[in-house]
Amino acid sequence: MVLPAARARGLVAAAKAAQRRRRVDSRGGSPSPEPASRRAAVYVHWPYCEKRCSYCNFNKYIPRGVEEAAMRNCLVTEVHTLLRLSGVRRVESVFFGGGTPSLASPHTVAAVLEAVAQSAHLPADSEVTLEANPTSAPASRLAEFGAAGVNRLSIGLQSLDDTELQLLGRTHSSSDALRTLAEARCLFPGRVSVDLMLGLPAQQVGPWLRQLQELLHHCDDHLSLYQLSLERGTALFAQVQQGALPAPDPELATEMYQEGRAMLQEAGFRQYEVSNFARNGALSTHNWTYWQCGQYLGIGPGAHGRFMLQGAEGHTREARIQTLEPDNWMKEVMLFGHGTRKRVPLGKLELLEEALAMGLRTDVGLTHQVRAKVLYTISSS
Repeated sequence: MVLPAARARGLVAAAKAAQRRRRVDSRGGSPSPEPASRRAAVYVHWPYCEKRCSYCNFNKYIPRGVEEAAMRNCLVTEVHTLLRLSGVRRVESVFFGGGTPSLASPHTVAAVLEAVAQSAHLPADSEVTLEANPTSAPASRLAEFGAAGVNRLSIGLQSLDDTELQLLGRTHSSSDALRTLAEARCLFPGRVSVDLMLGLPAQQVGPWLRQLQELLHHCDDHLSLYQLSLERGTALFAQVQQGALPAPDPELATEMYQEGRAMLQEAGFRQYEVSNFARNGALSTHNWTYWQCGQYLGIGPGAHGRFMLQGAEGHTREARIQTLEPDNWMKEVMLFGHGTRKRVPLGKLELLEEALAMGLRTDVGLTHQVRAKVLYTISSS
């Protein structure tokens, strides 16, 4: 296969950037441990999709064309700016979400990772996750993302029933999903997660459990079970409201969830969070940062973050939301270096409430370490 010249140059640049990060890390060794206020995860939002799924109300856009070079430059700029403002010196993980980030080029992913590594320490073994949809992630493209620095995949499988996939507005079939899953496991062994939805309209317990059993024959060491939430403004919400589809049965959804938990636990999975299951220690480092009330920076249109702004009066953690619409976000980044639209200082009670709510989501509860982290944040403010 002969690649177009521009794409080939982009892949070479992506591979070289990933090699530079690994060389720098191997020469420098592991720096001394940084305090919690100097460590963070980084979330990067790619806002574009091929089409809008019937259940989705995320911040995503279906463009006629994407000016990827401009988007890439703005993502890189915002990474540099927010890492500087936060004073973060070590990035524990990077997560490319969306949208459909597997539609972005590997060159864009590599450029963002290189920007992170230029502004902070990004260890060579840091978890770097990319969300991928089966139809936008053939094996060759997944390999290119691996060369760019991605080392973990999260695949939006959602269902192994083609009728359900059509209901959800997904662009892939069950065979597409299983093929992508097999290819991903070959490229990223032990580091592939899949999503499976439950509680769909007219969905029954028995057939859903058979889907889960089938998935256990193919999946890797991480699996997420998500109950459908009917969101106002989505096509699926409208169909249920108009009577074209039956409303999901919460009792059946509860039975699916409980039976699914038991099946996964029997297969050796640890339920480490309400919706997330892992075996062989394959927990999501990035998501664990959220649930343990760690700092995280949100990069890209509509991204959310929570970190302490350095150099300001006191050291209060802020909740930050970036401008939603991509074109407006890019304009703000080009003008100000970042597209932060909303900043909310978090008070002592809010921090404690958040720690309690996040702790209750996990199997370890509210740990002494999390309490100490929150109390340190409060005492520093």
